[in-house]
Amino acid sequence: MNATYLPYALLAMGAYALVSPLMRVATTGPDAVPSDVAVVISNVLLVTMAGGVLVYTGQGFTTHLGSPKVLHVLAAGVFLGIGILALYRSLALGPVSVVTPIFAMFLVFSSLIGVLVLGESFSARKALGIVFAIVAVYLVSGA
Repeated sequence: MNATYLPYALLAMGAYALVSPLMRVATTGPDAVPSDVAVVISNVLLVTMAGGVLVYTGQGFTTHLGSPKVLHVLAAGVFLGIGILALYRSLALGPVSVVTPIFAMFLVFSSLIGVLVLGESFSARKALGIVFAIVAVYLVSGA
């Protein structure tokens, strides 16, 4: 198996581990930034960074706008926006130790969609991993 994606997945995990705690601090207490403002600020930075990557790698932007798959990108963007807005708001209202595990259940649902809709392989090991993830979120969140 070609596992060139693993370093990126690990980097994403490490970076994303810091998002919730940082947003919780930013959106609560004295001088709190409203969660919707935090979404705009952090995502302007995201778009700027992504633009820098496009320039650095020489990837075209406008050439892909005509692709029929851009509709999938737009739909993903809508759901990403909803998810991030809701995540930041929940972090402004609740503890990271509860909000983040519940938010992380998207991993379970994404895995199930991958298997059920995209036809990805499913095994007893994956099923057990999903069950353990659900149990872990229940135990960690204390909900």
